[in-house]
Parts: sequence; C-alpha cells; structure tokens
Amino acid sequence: MSSIQYHKLVRDRIPAIIEKAGKKCRTAILSDGEYLAMLDEKLNEELAEYQESKSLEELADLLEVMHAVAAARGSSFEQVESIRRDKAEKRGGFTERILLLEVRSEE
Repeated sequence: MSSIQYHKLVRDRIPAIIEKAGKKCRTAILSDGEYLAMLDEKLNEELAEYQESKSLEELADLLEVMHAVAAARGSSFEQVESIRRDKAEKRGGFTERILLLEVRSEE
C-alpha cells in the first residue's frame, strides 16, 4: 500500500471525499494557534496558485481562506468588507490604474 504524506490545512469535506474514493486518511484537529499559523500558510499557497494560473477558481479559494482568517481572528468577513469600503471611500480603489513613479519634497 502506498502512502503520501501531507501537512496542510484542507477544506472540511476533503476527508469524506477521500474516503468516498476508497482511500483512507489520517487527520488531526489543530489548536487555535496552529490553526491561525496554517491559515497564514494557506493564504500564501492560494495566492501563489492564483498568481500562477490567474483563474477565478483560485481567486475564489483565496477568498474562502480570507473568510476563515477573519472568523478565526474573532471577526467576520462583513467587518473586513466594511473596512475595505471605508478605505476605498477615503483613499480610492485601484480602478484608475495609477502607477506612482515619484514624490518630491520642496525642502
């Protein structure tokens, strides 16, 4: 019997999907601190996958992890979205494609 070792955070239904495919898996439940650390790793993983593929599916995966991070840190994605809206109102978004090249001071 072959075995592949993983040490990664997976979506909640992945163990059931693996077992439905006729395979066995071993899992563990993370502590709060371990969970936050693994979520940070997952953010990096999903961002790298999006940067490589530019696919909406990978962007959606990144968004899913962002929802989990907000909840794990005692917040909600709605609160994150509210902060985003406030910042966009005060500082703008990125729709105008502005590239800042230089800032000069008259000193």
